[in-house]
Amino acid sequence: LPAGCRGAQGRFAYKLLHDLFANYSSALRPVEDTDRALNVTLQVTLSQIIDMDERNQVLTSYLWVRQTWLDAHLTWDKDEYGGIDSIRIPSSYVWRPDIILYNNADEHFGGSMETNVVLRSDGHIMWDSPAITKSSCKVDVSYFPFDGQRCRLTFGSWTHNGNQIDLRNQLDTADLTDFVENVEWEVLGMPATRNVITYGCCSEPYPDVTYTLLLRRRASFYIFNLLLPCIMVSFLAPLGFYLPADSGEKVSLGVTVLLALTVFQLLVAESMPPSESVPLIGKYYIATMTMITASTALTIFIMNVHHCGPGARPVPPWARRLILHHMARLCCVYESPGEGEVGAEAGGCPWAHCLCHHDALLRNVGYIAGCFRRHRANQRRTGEWKKVAKVMDRFFMWVFFLMVFLMSVLVLGNAA
Repeated sequence: LPAGCRGAQGRFAYKLLHDLFANYSSALRPVEDTDRALNVTLQVTLSQIIDMDERNQVLTSYLWVRQTWLDAHLTWDKDEYGGIDSIRIPSSYVWRPDIILYNNADEHFGGSMETNVVLRSDGHIMWDSPAITKSSCKVDVSYFPFDGQRCRLTFGSWTHNGNQIDLRNQLDTADLTDFVENVEWEVLGMPATRNVITYGCCSEPYPDVTYTLLLRRRASFYIFNLLLPCIMVSFLAPLGFYLPADSGEKVSLGVTVLLALTVFQLLVAESMPPSESVPLIGKYYIATMTMITASTALTIFIMNVHHCGPGARPVPPWARRLILHHMARLCCVYESPGEGEVGAEAGGCPWAHCLCHHDALLRNVGYIAGCFRRHRANQRRTGEWKKVAKVMDRFFMWVFFLMVFLMSVLVLGNAA
């Protein structure tokens, strides 16, 4: 347009603003008939998920909120004002619906930004305002880190009932075209529903628009940093049964693995809400720690069996039959055949043909032979108990390997 026309447009806009707000009040609901409800349309655009605080159950999101309504007191004939069809003015100049987020969890209760509104000649007002909202969200971490969440954002008027403001959603879902992808959460959708609720305080209906944000956690970070280390550490626990009993490291290995799992358990507990719902990975940690505690206790018992002294009783027949035969064959533990009775045949020279006829010498030789037979018998009993301990070690190693494998499959199966 020529410079003169642009100047005329400016004068018309100034005159229009002066004429519109000469006798206008932004305190009253802008309807001709006060008995009729004012239609307000709401549309939300999700721009970004800033944070999901599972422990405090608060969702922080960045939204663009668009509200449209008709102000019957702000209309004009555009031909009288140089063809001006719309103007942009501060939102504080006009009446605005008191639409707020019902489930707000912000301690400062910050609202939308004071942005301009677009006012058209037919009285339609469109107010677009960005807002960073903190909303309460009931978090269910039963399947963490393979969980999904449903967070609701409920918008409604705080003081006007349904007979005064009829709030409706423009679309059946929020706008996600400008959404910035979140590194932890995947957005599956954000459907919108309109609800009309009658509260206990009042008899009038109060409409609201509820957006349900459907989220699914991206579990890769937690799989590589919490789950896989736990599985690998868990497979170390059964190897404690494979260590030689004389190494002195069997119990210390179990205790070290138990401490490592305790650290992982504390990391999970710090980020989860203190609720009765135990996360899936927490259940896996507890089950694994219980198994490692049991394996450490069994290791102590088996080491006691292994280090039986010379004064130990002989291996009972049922234990010899069950452990040294059946369990040893089952665990592929093959032992050298037991030595025969040492000293069963007195290998000394016969009395009748002995060249040594002195009684003292014969008594000394008999005493030495008896000590040797008792020593070999004690060695045989100690060796049998060591064989029992080795078979039990190998048996429990395979049992606990199977338990770790089944627990890992069960966790992944529940996650799927």
